[in-house]
Amino acid sequence: MIIMGIDPGLRHTGWGLIDKTGSTLKYIDQGTISPKATDTMSKRLAFIYQGLSPILEKYKPQLVGIEEVFSNKNPKTTLLLGQARGVALITPALFGAEVLEISATAIKKAIVGTGRADKNQIQMMTRILLGGQVQFDSEHSADALATAITTAHII
Repeated sequence: MIIMGIDPGLRHTGWGLIDKTGSTLKYIDQGTISPKATDTMSKRLAFIYQGLSPILEKYKPQLVGIEEVFSNKNPKTTLLLGQARGVALITPALFGAEVLEISATAIKKAIVGTGRADKNQIQMMTRILLGGQVQFDSEHSADALATAITTAHII
């Protein structure tokens, strides 16, 4: 089963794909979609959609895990992130994938074993779980791959 993870963001949306066969996880691909910060909101959201669409078309994941929005101190920032997250939620659904929302704490627990793991710990364990050879495109694609692995453990 091909599983995609998405780390949604307005500045950087990370994505990662793995294949789950039995209990074996295999790395497929990853990347980061980065709209121009100077573009209008509608153009940035369209850029995220246009970035995710060919990936979904090419790999046809059956299941997509998306990291939930954390509660931010700034309501405006949370609202803006929520818009990017909306695009990340609807795009895979339009391509027929089942979409799961996963909390950051659940991802940390699944990957490292504790809900308070830092980014370095998550990246190290994500690399190990995918065979040790993966070089991350960005911290956002690393988070997306961690989300994909967590999604694989849920099913």
